[in-house]
Amino acid sequence: MGRRAIIFHGTHAEPGWIWYPWLGDRLRGRGYDVEIPHHPGTNTEPIGTFLPKVLAAHTFDEDTVLVGHSGGAALLLALLEHLDVTVAQAVLVAGYSTQPNDNPEPVLQDAYDWPAIRSHARELVFLNSVTDEFGCDAEQGRALFDRLGGTLVVRDDGHFVSETLELVDRLIP
Repeated sequence: MGRRAIIFHGTHAEPGWIWYPWLGDRLRGRGYDVEIPHHPGTNTEPIGTFLPKVLAAHTFDEDTVLVGHSGGAALLLALLEHLDVTVAQAVLVAGYSTQPNDNPEPVLQDAYDWPAIRSHARELVFLNSVTDEFGCDAEQGRALFDRLGGTLVVRDDGHFVSETLELVDRLIP
């Protein structure tokens, strides 16, 4: 079927915001079929009812690269746990698996099957910042790395809301 990338936006975000369209264009230029879906239920609808909708809306295979930002990165944990295939790569930008701040986080599950998550991505990359204003910080990235392995990159880039994100582009083959 060919290489595919799906970029999942963060909480209260949209596909046209920040670096999402820029990364989509970069990946298309390298031959990827790119989806940047709008899922307004991300981190507003409970994961138990939201996840089946996301799983049904997309096709996943061994050539799929998943990119998630913030709430979209947290969503990737649930997606990976429940997939029936192993995707090529999952890149979690400002990802987290526990409550990062005082806001409700319905995207989070009460518990995770870490071995299942690990088995459903050939490569896992976590990109977190020491200065993340929403608490999706380096400690959250380290907790994911400790449970799942992969690659952890720690920057000083806030919540990664620039118009471009060169590092993510370089991390995807």
